[in-house]
Parts: sequence; C-alpha cells; structure tokens
Amino acid sequence: MNNRRKVIAALGVGAFTFPLGPFAQTLPKVWRIGVLNPSARPAPETRSVYTNFFEALRDLGYVDGRNIAVQWLFAENNLQRLPELAAQLVKSKVDLIVTNSTPAVRAAQQATATTPIVALSFGDPVGSGFAKSLARPGGNITGTTIISTELNAKRLEILVEIVPHVIRIAYLMNPDNSSQAQAQILEKAARKANKEIVVVNARAANELSAAFAQMIRERAGALMVANDTVLNDHRQRIGELALQHRLPSMFASGLLSTELRLVNYAQDGHQTSRSAAMMAVKIFKGAKPADIPIEQPTHFNLVVNLKTAKALGITIPQTIMVRADRVIQ
Repeated sequence: MNNRRKVIAALGVGAFTFPLGPFAQTLPKVWRIGVLNPSARPAPETRSVYTNFFEALRDLGYVDGRNIAVQWLFAENNLQRLPELAAQLVKSKVDLIVTNSTPAVRAAQQATATTPIVALSFGDPVGSGFAKSLARPGGNITGTTIISTELNAKRLEILVEIVPHVIRIAYLMNPDNSSQAQAQILEKAARKANKEIVVVNARAANELSAAFAQMIRERAGALMVANDTVLNDHRQRIGELALQHRLPSMFASGLLSTELRLVNYAQDGHQTSRSAAMMAVKIFKGAKPADIPIEQPTHFNLVVNLKTAKALGITIPQTIMVRADRVIQ
C-alpha cells in the first residue's frame, strides 16, 4: 500500500509539472489604458467624449474587463492637479494614456516621452509643441484636433445670423485653457462683421455669477462659450444664467443635450471618438504615435433649441433651420 501511495503521489506531482507544450493556450494581452480626465467624475448616466471613445473601442473588439483594463483619474476641474495625475499614470505603467484638452495633453507630455498618448481633442498640436506636423507627429502623441479659431469664426457667423441686431457679444472663456490668441482672432472676425467682442473669464463655477454680471455691465447682447472642460461641466448653469439675463447663447461643446443653450455648433463627437479609438487599436497592434497622423473632424453638428428661442422671443431664421442637424422642440 505504501508503494502504491508513492506511485499515485508521483503521478499527482507529474500532472502539475509536465510541460503542456502545444496544448498550452496563450492568454490574451490585457492593455492597460490610463484616462487622464481634467473634468469632475460624471454621473453614471452622463455621456462624455470618453463614453463615445470606449463604445467605439468596444465595437473594435476591445472591452474593459476582457482585453483592456481602464484606470480612471479625475482632476475635478482643478487643472493644477493634472501633472500629478499624469505622473501617477506613468508610474502605474499603463500602455496608453487617453485624455482631452490642451492642458491635459501638456501634463501627459511632461510626464512621459515614451508612453503613447491619444488625445480625444486638443487645439493646435503643432503650434503647442505636441507634434512636428499633423501628418507625421514625430513624438508619442497623436489624436484628433479641433481648430478652435476657425470654428469660433463660424460660430460667430451663425450667431450673428440669428441675432443680427446685437452689437456686443460676450466671449466666456477659461484663461487657464482657452488662449488669448483665440480671443484676439475672434475679435478680428467680429470687427469684419461690425460687432464687438467682450472677453469674460471664469475658471470655476463660483465665478460664473460675477462673469455674467460683467457681461451685463458691459452691455453684451449675446454670448459665445469657449470649448473648455471646466465650462462644459457647468454648461447647464451657464445656460440658466444666459436665459435669466436674456442672452442668446452659442456653445462649442459637442455634447448634445436638451440644456438651455440657444444654439450649438461643434464637431461630431462620434466621428472624433471613433477616429481616436482606431488610433488606439493601431498602437495596440504595434504602430507608433509618431507615425499616426493627427486627424481633424470633417463633420460638424448644428443644434438649435426652439424652446430657448421661444423663451427669448427669438425667431430662428429659416436659413439656419434648414442647416440644423438637430432641432430641440
């Protein structure tokens, strides 16, 4: 019996030590994605550029918990925290950093020159020193870019078409993100249309009431809101204040909703998110960000809110209505 037990024990050990050879199955690589989100943690039902990105990534076969693992970090609209959070992601040895906005991309760039970075949106990557050119970025950063200066001129044109009698237009921006150069180019475009731009700054939600008080004090008759992560997080409050002060508002956020904005003109968020997701997949398959062209959106959505227009006593011109991609009743 003792000999028999020894044989059984030996067979048992062999079952654990015998090489599996061709029967062994290689486990799939799990790609670690670090999300550097400059905004606050959104409510579960809230859509964002990241929602669109991960949905597009899922459509391409990459699912959180299966072959990707996502680490989320939120700056809670405190842009000063971005360098610390970016460094934390690099220390965690993520395979890819995904982020949006110029300050967040800047923080990621300063934290690493090797970890691939995909920007869901950022402005002027060449002028900001993120890339040598759009066609050949040449570093560890790629993504999708919006040329804010060109879009702002178009937004101004649309707003003027809706409220041609307005002379002074407030431009609400976050000076920690939106550049003064953008405001200056907008001012130049306004002068061509015989309009004036009143630049108003707000870095946080608690500065919005004072910002609107300045708009009224300087006799602004309409409002343009810069595309900024902080301001986008508080777009509902901005819409409420604009309606309260009877200011027709043009927003630049690509997040479509039934908020109180009068009109919105922005890039197609689904298009840019899918482009960014395809870039991420290329990186997973061995491509270098240096060789992946930075893309510019080709489709933009014009959204008109008739409910807000009625509250403001404004009739939207038919020329705008026929061009609208979405009309909120």
